[in-house]
Amino acid sequence: MRDIITLECTTCKRRNYSATKNKKKQSGRVEYKKYCPWCHKRTPHKETK
Repeated sequence: MRDIITLECTTCKRRNYSATKNKKKQSGRVEYKKYCPWCHKRTPHKETK
């Protein structure tokens, strides 16, 4: 039940990372703090479709 998701930077709106998540345990959209190479800092990355 793990699905592949794409993570998008909330500052520059670039899609930088892909990850997997368990749909049974995390029903909503996830948000991680990841490094953005274009912003040159750690920014929140939200799940996109």
